[in-house]
Amino acid sequence: MIPHARVTSGEDPRELGPGQGTISVMTTSRSVLVLGSTGSIGTQALDIAARNPGLFRVAGIAAGGSDPAALAAQAIAHQVEALAVIRPTVVEDLQLALYAEAQRRGYSRGEFRLPRIFAGPDSVIELIDAISVDVVLNGMPGSQGLKPTLRALGTGSILALANKESLIAGGPLVLDAAKPGQLVPVDSEHSAIAQALRGGSADEVARLVLTASGGPFRGRTREQMAGVTVEAAMAHPTWAMGRVVTINSATLVNKGLELIEAQLLFGIPADRIDVAVHPQSIIHSMVTFVDGSTLAQASPPDMRLPIALALNWPNRVPGAAAACTWEKAASWTFEPLDNGAFPAVELARHAGTVGGCLPAVFNAANEVLVDAFCAQNTSFTSIVDTISEVVEAADEWRRVPRDVDDVFAAEHWARARAAEVMSGRK
Repeated sequence: MIPHARVTSGEDPRELGPGQGTISVMTTSRSVLVLGSTGSIGTQALDIAARNPGLFRVAGIAAGGSDPAALAAQAIAHQVEALAVIRPTVVEDLQLALYAEAQRRGYSRGEFRLPRIFAGPDSVIELIDAISVDVVLNGMPGSQGLKPTLRALGTGSILALANKESLIAGGPLVLDAAKPGQLVPVDSEHSAIAQALRGGSADEVARLVLTASGGPFRGRTREQMAGVTVEAAMAHPTWAMGRVVTINSATLVNKGLELIEAQLLFGIPADRIDVAVHPQSIIHSMVTFVDGSTLAQASPPDMRLPIALALNWPNRVPGAAAACTWEKAASWTFEPLDNGAFPAVELARHAGTVGGCLPAVFNAANEVLVDAFCAQNTSFTSIVDTISEVVEAADEWRRVPRDVDDVFAAEHWARARAAEVMSGRK
């Protein structure tokens, strides 16, 4: 959702938010392409579509291929036109799983039309090109989502972006490719900000406030976190997420990435974006306006709400998730972030302020360190320490990327540098 966003379909014009122009509401059913369909975001998106057949029709899905049976079940359940699987070696297993799932549902071979299958490293791009849809939900993990993000924007479809890494790594490229109204955030924090921004104009916005649960180690000193285990880091107090995002939430690298994402999405400088620790994860983020008013979006932690809103933006989807209730006493608390114990946010603020390829370096180095930590090849606190060393040495990557190859070159350098730093420490 870029600052000058504008969508033109339907009749009911509404304000997107400060500086984002007007938007006309699409009142008919939307066709949807779900990238990363077997992951957490993808499965929840498909659940929303299944519960709202009058609003959404799933035209295609894509996944890595680690679970062909799950992918086949999704394809049959939603009667998709086509699907993509990145691992070409699982195509035969996928075809068998499709027939088995069809038979389980009572289809005979004559009644069942096999979806078109794209396979291999370029299969997601081929799928995007093959199917014309209203909305592409990019829930792919990591910076592998950058090319699909750019290709989806090139088709003119609305991009519901859960793959924050593609925006962070390729920020200038993504923003240049996005037409007005195409980019809609899925992250709960950025969805909350987008909703709160409806309450004022661009020149009335003073600050953005991202909230953080604080992760499983909130309140600990840096020294107390030196020997934490993978199992402890995976025990997030409020959200159920995949491995990388959960570890990132424990280090607060995820909040740093979200700060960069907010800067790019809303055109607000990094020094006007705050992070507040809110352990209950009910307030998902806030906007403070110049008159002293702060607007917040509140709901129990459930990703189905921001996913549904992104798919149907700017309209809300009735019953997308449970609302807050007021029958029992409850407290919502806030505290400042301990930047000494959790330096990742300030490091990300630096990378986002410098810009260029530095956010891509930050993100790629983190991916290497998360893998190393999960393999017990580095300590928890060394994750951000090593990222800091890599970012500090990345002078050549402060420049704006010319193309996708530039971004990937920066990431390749960052991964190699991170491995080198870890090897030196050993």
